[in-house]
Amino acid sequence: MSEKKNIARAAGILGSATMLSRIMGMVRDMVVSRLFGAGLATDAFFAAFQIPNMLRRFFAEGALTAAFVPTFSATLAHRGDEKARELANTCFTLLTIIMAIITLAGILFSPVIVGLMFPGFKATPGKYELAILLNRLMFPYIFFISLVALCMGILNTLRHFFTPAISTVFLNVSMILAALCLRGFFEVPITALAVGVLIGGCIQLIMQLPVLWSKGFPLTPNFNFGSPEVRSIALLMLPSVFGVGVYYLNITVSAILASLLPQGSISYLYYAQRLFEFPQGIFTASVAQAVLPSMSRQAAVGDVTGMKNSLSFGVRLMLFITIPAMAGLMICSIPIFSLIFMGGAFDYKTVVNAASALLYYSLGLSFVALTRVLAPVFYALKDTKTPVFTALITFIINLCLSLALMGPLKHGGLALATTLSAFCNMLMLLWFLRRKIGSFGGNSIMRTAMKSGAASLPMAAAVWYGCSFTDWSQAGHKLVKGSVLGGSIICGGAIYMLAVKLLRSEEALEAVSLLRRKLKKG
Repeated sequence: MSEKKNIARAAGILGSATMLSRIMGMVRDMVVSRLFGAGLATDAFFAAFQIPNMLRRFFAEGALTAAFVPTFSATLAHRGDEKARELANTCFTLLTIIMAIITLAGILFSPVIVGLMFPGFKATPGKYELAILLNRLMFPYIFFISLVALCMGILNTLRHFFTPAISTVFLNVSMILAALCLRGFFEVPITALAVGVLIGGCIQLIMQLPVLWSKGFPLTPNFNFGSPEVRSIALLMLPSVFGVGVYYLNITVSAILASLLPQGSISYLYYAQRLFEFPQGIFTASVAQAVLPSMSRQAAVGDVTGMKNSLSFGVRLMLFITIPAMAGLMICSIPIFSLIFMGGAFDYKTVVNAASALLYYSLGLSFVALTRVLAPVFYALKDTKTPVFTALITFIINLCLSLALMGPLKHGGLALATTLSAFCNMLMLLWFLRRKIGSFGGNSIMRTAMKSGAASLPMAAAVWYGCSFTDWSQAGHKLVKGSVLGGSIICGGAIYMLAVKLLRSEEALEAVSLLRRKLKKG
């Protein structure tokens, strides 16, 4: 099987598993919005959850994956299964010790952390104290999810993608059940959600271990922390924290600044970010996770041409998916919030406020997606300086734009600043990568972007027209709203696929070919 087909197949598996997880995530957010709305308690919860979640994105899914996968791939390719198994065990042992220390420190210093990150909470009685309590309950989540990320890196390198992707379903299920069944046991009902997060993280880790055992990689203690491979991972991780995680750092900055805005602003950004991450999680993360092991293997054996081909295909696949998704999210921002969240404590004013944030976030979907593919290439090539430099510039741009835009546009300005800074980061990474490895299919990438953009225009028009058939400001009418929105999306998707096929898009033909093979196999 060619590397293109490997990437497409892996992305399909990851996308299917992640789609189920994201659907459950939407159900979770519907439950949370209905039970708790957008106010003091939800602001405190989302702010408290932001702290371990930020660490998860920086250290676990970001820096750890970007540093571990290339080194593990090279060890597996050059030194065999036994050395790769030894490296996996050493990293698991070291990570367990480090994350236990970080977890204990996070619990102990929660008042300081919450006070520094969300200074506006102290002005509202009870909000600061509640955020500290929730943060202490949820901080151990970073311990479990960091070990999950290491297991994910091992399994993905071994071409097993399903279990790590599907495990997040159980986090969402745990939070839903906790919110529905345990909220009556706590003086502050939203505390049940924090308990659900902790249980869900534990379940996610437990799921990975039997699969690793079956693949010949049972995790056992190994204290050989001085091996060259471990040192290589550590040296790659330190800059990767900033280079890969700058987008999520900017999201965190938005949450910090939102604590200074009117109450509910953190919740508006959170709900918008959750919907923004739906296509990101299903498609962007899936393609990024699928292409990284391939590029790492090719870089490890010196196959620069193959690596550039995989990179080009990954970028084109990202654009093929994210350009129509961006258009769809922009047009459907109010309809989606009205259908999924409106009701109970979540009124139409909250819908409009959250939808405005989603609109600004959606503009940056393709920029964020390409960054997820481009940044890890530098780490696969052992270049840690470039992504850190671009990330630093991006962070400064985001901070300046956030301070400038949060006044006139409130929380929407914070979302727009995140999008504009992501665009700058993408441009810098493209420029530096082009100088480093030469051309990697720029003309074909541009053709894909133009074809996907052109095909998205009739799709967007059809979706906009379809959504005009109902009043989204009215509560209830879920069946009508769901039928209208679902019909509009299906119609728009069909128009997009027909248009790209008529335009002879290579990605569309590859997708159709993959589907045919699946159907024949079935």
